[in-house]
Amino acid sequence: MNMNVDFIRERITELRLKKNVSEHRTSMELGHARSYIHEIVCGRTLPSMAEFLAICDYFEIAPEYFFKEDSSDGVLLSRLDSCTRNLSEQDLSFVVELAERLSEK
Repeated sequence: MNMNVDFIRERITELRLKKNVSEHRTSMELGHARSYIHEIVCGRTLPSMAEFLAICDYFEIAPEYFFKEDSSDGVLLSRLDSCTRNLSEQDLSFVVELAERLSEK
């Protein structure tokens, strides 16, 4: 099996376990048949791009964090990204300055 396919399968399982939901529940909440996630995890199918984005949304992560192998902070970084998208330039500068100060510790 292709390494990228294996990564996708393992990553979905990792995210699902972190969220503490079953394959069945994940499938149903994504609007699919109960075996949808199982089919992906078993390597029988891959999600389309639209479904991949829906899966990322379901797990509350940005697509770029899906592919980061050490993505324990992916959910938090996605939340931060979401929170800062509509900030004014002044407020965004404040957040950046605060993050820089905290990272110096």
